[in-house]
Amino acid sequence: MKLVNIDYIPGEEITEALGIVKGQVVQSKNIGRDFMAGMKTIVGGEIASYTEMIADARKIATKRMVDEAKNLGADAIINIRYGSSTVMSGAAEIIAYGTAVKLKNKKK
Repeated sequence: MKLVNIDYIPGEEITEALGIVKGQVVQSKNIGRDFMAGMKTIVGGEIASYTEMIADARKIATKRMVDEAKNLGADAIINIRYGSSTVMSGAAEIIAYGTAVKLKNKKK
């Protein structure tokens, strides 16, 4: 499945827009990581455990979006966007969304 954050697939003709597809996940922090992250805020710098947590959440959200597109029979997802929000203290939501499309003469 092709995934792009532009509104077309270079060299391909979109024949049908199947609709918006999305994937989301709410990820919580590990209490041990949270304590260490709190310590890191004192000295500054990247909080690697949080970077890893958000990267993992983004992968899960992307996979769920792709699975939804596959269920619609899509060949690609265009105009992909990501968003995040804090759901509660210690938990963040990541959402991936885009438009599932069919491509001309795409072989299965």
